[in-house]
Amino acid sequence: MTKVLRVAILLSYCSILCNYKAIEMPSHQTYGGSWKFLTFIDLVIQAVFFGICVLTDLSSLLTRGSGNQEQERQLKKLISLRDWMLAVLAFPVGVFVVSVFWTIYACDREMIYPKLLDNFIPGWLNHGMHTTVLPFILIEMRTSHHQYPSRSSGLTAICTFSVGYILWLNVGVHQPQEISMWSIGHSEVPRVRVCWVHHVTGMWVYPFLEHIGPGARIIFFGSTTILMNFLYLLGEVLNNYIWDTQRISEESHHHIISTSECLWPNDSPVTVLFKVRRWQRGTGL
Repeated sequence: MTKVLRVAILLSYCSILCNYKAIEMPSHQTYGGSWKFLTFIDLVIQAVFFGICVLTDLSSLLTRGSGNQEQERQLKKLISLRDWMLAVLAFPVGVFVVSVFWTIYACDREMIYPKLLDNFIPGWLNHGMHTTVLPFILIEMRTSHHQYPSRSSGLTAICTFSVGYILWLNVGVHQPQEISMWSIGHSEVPRVRVCWVHHVTGMWVYPFLEHIGPGARIIFFGSTTILMNFLYLLGEVLNNYIWDTQRISEESHHHIISTSECLWPNDSPVTVLFKVRRWQRGTGL
């Protein structure tokens, strides 16, 4: 069932990406194209992640019972990559996009998703980009155990992604048509001008950035990096809670069944179940 669900989720992301790329919006034709939007980057991350999940499932089916150690080693590497992607990218970035988008949208949609976009993006596609990401990733986390990397390496990776996107969002290296030269000793070095992306495009990627000052932008970008780190830790805690709770529940169930078999060896399964439930109610379990 889990394998079929992963295929369905992967196909849904492929459909969302294809429909999104088919939309002719002016912002797609400007500097950076769709890649300047975190929503689009997140969709690519989710599609790649679930693609790896499906590939892992297929590899697991092919290597089952084969006894080929090389294939098993490759499968373990694939599983490690899948787990790393969920921990560092799929969960924190996906939850970040959903939570931040709808928070700003609830305050003032014009700041994040102007009403003009309704003429280009249908409602179902908007929810496919900004809503279903969360339940999909939670379903994946609940149905499959994922081994998180060490906390230091995980936080380093998510910080690198956050800072990298902030730099991509704000700073680009622009090579002017007329390159001025200056002399340093006997050599000449081209002067490369560093430009803000909104200078290149004439607009900020997100409308609300136009309404806050430089200091507020620094605070905002710093806060988003901290939030990304928090979401990474939240994913780690949630993953451990889900699977530790399930393990304890299974161990407790096994212990109760073993005890009941010792106490009532001659009773039918239905009678044993009735007695176990009555015993649980009496002990408050």
